[in-house]
Amino acid sequence: MTNENAVTLPEYARNPFIAKLPSLKAQKAMYKDLLAEPLFDERECEYPPHLRKHCIARLAKCFLPQARQVELADRFALLLRQGYLGRDPLTHNYLRHLHNGIERIEGKSLEAKVSQPVKNTASSFALLGCPGVGKTLAVNRVLDQYPQTIQHDTPFSLIQIVWLRLEAPALGSLKQLCLDFFQSIDTLIATDYVKRYAIGTSVEQMLVHMAHVAHLHALGVLVIDEIQHLRGAKIGAEPLMKFLVKLVNTIGVPVVPIGTLGALPILQGSFSQARRSTGLGSLLWDRMEPGSAWNQFLGKLWKYQWTYPRTDMTDELNAAIYDESQGVADLAVKLFMLAQLRLVGISEMRKGMSELLTPALIRTVAKEEFAMVAPMIQALRTNDPQDLKRYDDLRSLSDHIGVVLGRALNGYAPETTAASPPAFPDAAPAASHASIDVLLLSSLTSLGVAEDVARQLVREALAKEPSADPLMLMGRMAATLAASPPKLKRSKAKPSSTPELPRDDLRRLVQAGRENGQSAYQALLEAGVVRPPMLDFAA
Repeated sequence: MTNENAVTLPEYARNPFIAKLPSLKAQKAMYKDLLAEPLFDERECEYPPHLRKHCIARLAKCFLPQARQVELADRFALLLRQGYLGRDPLTHNYLRHLHNGIERIEGKSLEAKVSQPVKNTASSFALLGCPGVGKTLAVNRVLDQYPQTIQHDTPFSLIQIVWLRLEAPALGSLKQLCLDFFQSIDTLIATDYVKRYAIGTSVEQMLVHMAHVAHLHALGVLVIDEIQHLRGAKIGAEPLMKFLVKLVNTIGVPVVPIGTLGALPILQGSFSQARRSTGLGSLLWDRMEPGSAWNQFLGKLWKYQWTYPRTDMTDELNAAIYDESQGVADLAVKLFMLAQLRLVGISEMRKGMSELLTPALIRTVAKEEFAMVAPMIQALRTNDPQDLKRYDDLRSLSDHIGVVLGRALNGYAPETTAASPPAFPDAAPAASHASIDVLLLSSLTSLGVAEDVARQLVREALAKEPSADPLMLMGRMAATLAASPPKLKRSKAKPSSTPELPRDDLRRLVQAGRENGQSAYQALLEAGVVRPPMLDFAA
């Protein structure tokens, strides 16, 4: 039987720029290469919470390819190799491209007439889609399958740059694009192109040199991410898009623009760019709809649980996760990760609590942690195209997730409020208060509260709200110490007497102090409830 990895095509085998690329692969092999599964062992579910939180954090790097990501890898393999066919260094084509580049430099324009036209084999495709569907991550995973540079020593000496990824300049500046291009190459292969071609040079000359450098290093594919940034360009997107069209149509370097659906008018702005963008068929990625693709994705994700006991998938859970993520893979993964972190963090404070994932928990975590993208999620729910155009960036959420992740890994449990009570399973077994007693008592005494008073505060707090979150209890106990006592009705017969309160109630001390002209703090200090603050000379 023929080894499929050993087979190559003759036009690829004799072209040095293609021959040193990784072998062509079937789609099953591509899927395995793209897959980034987090480390997982079922025995880790029995680890203590402080270790399991770090296990859950592995989901941040998880990538579970779908059919469209495999299709992207397939098209990129074709785009890259086809672009090199017209620049074979063992034929006159590559030398003609270099000669044309020199003529353009001498003419100081990309429009300069060249004496040796070359047949162009480069093509292009655009990748557009809803934010969070994995465009950038998928492209990065595809690019990772290829070396970025290849050193050639025989029969010629040069450093081949297989791919280069840039972000579209926010102001649509051609100068900034050239600077980013030269800086990226200087960093990659230790050249000095910024110094040589970007300082004291006109934009038109920079573009000419950029095209020539792309040929000099046999650039395989130029990826331009965040192309929707050009919508806000002061000079409009047209000059930059015309240059990208020139790279593909005339210079022969494939270009792949990537962006949200808001970039569609930019790419359709000129007929030539629209034609090139569909050279291999444009890819439009929308969020997943409820159905087989979503169920398959969620089923793969669901096995990575570090909560105990393990939660089985139900229709209600499936529906809750879909509703709160609207089928956006990035949101679904983050929501699944944050829900587990929430349960394990609370479990660390409340020994013996069940860690079952519930629809209520999913919705509570989404409400609290996805607040900054709530308008976008609502726009997805209503599927309003006009609203969706306004929400095309999830990077702020990614930054927020980093903060939440860091907070969880450093041992800070989520704070709950009366408006958003902790979403625990109602059937969770009652936990012993032994560990909570110690935690709260230690926290109070470290703040200077006398131990006997601290014990009484903890007893009262747990008696009133035995299932409340420890951080919430701490806040309420601190308020009891610092706040003024509530207004109490006085007896008409004894207007100046201290109201009848339990002997061990702190309000009795505070009220008596008030009648003597003391503040609440002074009264508690004099009674020995709190200690005077210690000066920290090391601060």
